[in-house]
Amino acid sequence: MMRPYRVEIPQESLDDLAARLAATRFTHPLPGHGLGVPVDRVRHLVEYWRDGYDWRAWERRINAHPQFITKVDGLDVHFLHIRCARPDALPLILTHGWPMSVAEYLPLIERLSDAFHLVIPSVPGFGFSGPPREPGWNRRRVAAAWAELMRRLGYERYGAHGNDVGSLISIELGRLDPHRVVGVHVTQIFSLPSGDPAERATLGPDDLAKLAALEAFMANRGAYLTLHSTQPQTLAHALADSPAGQLAWNLQLFSEAVSDDYIITNAAIHWLTDTAGSSALIGYHGNRPPAGPSTVPLGLARFADDFFPSIRPLAERDHSAIMHWNTYDKGGHHAAQEEPQLLADDIRAFFAGRR
Repeated sequence: MMRPYRVEIPQESLDDLAARLAATRFTHPLPGHGLGVPVDRVRHLVEYWRDGYDWRAWERRINAHPQFITKVDGLDVHFLHIRCARPDALPLILTHGWPMSVAEYLPLIERLSDAFHLVIPSVPGFGFSGPPREPGWNRRRVAAAWAELMRRLGYERYGAHGNDVGSLISIELGRLDPHRVVGVHVTQIFSLPSGDPAERATLGPDDLAKLAALEAFMANRGAYLTLHSTQPQTLAHALADSPAGQLAWNLQLFSEAVSDDYIITNAAIHWLTDTAGSSALIGYHGNRPPAGPSTVPLGLARFADDFFPSIRPLAERDHSAIMHWNTYDKGGHHAAQEEPQLLADDIRAFFAGRR
């Protein structure tokens, strides 16, 4: 059964949020550089969240599109469903990343809904989908839920797109449902070195530079992944109590290229739904390496300032059907917000002729 849904946060929850923001105790700046999100940036965003940001406007923006809840594998799954007027339109499921939400893809709706039936779900444990009540909701289980969701919607052939952890889920969906998934389009291919020195020796200078950049990111900014994969409950206590803390935690993966409104909207969704801890579970529950290369057609749109530099020789080791590999000299990790038209055009080009 699918029931209609609207985002309607009670006013008392917004009043409580406003009071907590007004009472924020900002920490002291630490000496040095590269120690995390700067205090002045957090202060600026908290003050704007308190005095200028309009949650109800974003609520209306989300509610402008049809939304539903359905129970899949014992869990409530929330999704936007925008049907195209064209009878031959290809269904396309778009999966957001962390610390994002369905708000990630709002700019793509007007740019893709003339050619695709769009399904935009909240990943279980994020925002408006239910939080997992048992262990095991890793990316493979989410992908299985997506396959069931698309079956219930009556889509026998469909495509998938994802960003960040949504890229991992989308590729897993192609592995699980290869007879119905016509192709997977992503903004990162997370193929990491195996540790074999012989493999590293085959990489050229450009790929070695990308690998060095990835290693630097993990060494200097990857602590959140370690915490999510080891102590998500410990983190949840702090973030559930402090919206400013939630904002600062999310902010480590948002550059200044995206708007303050977008950053705050994602933090607000996580805080108002108390899903800081449950959203971290996607990195906690075991994500075992696949048994072999994926076989579904795969396409990449890689944007210049993304922190993850997809490395083609490693990607080809893990995926046997890479059909599309575009790199752009602008944009970053949040391409749907930073360069929505460019991303939409790349998605169209990849899926052209795929049915």
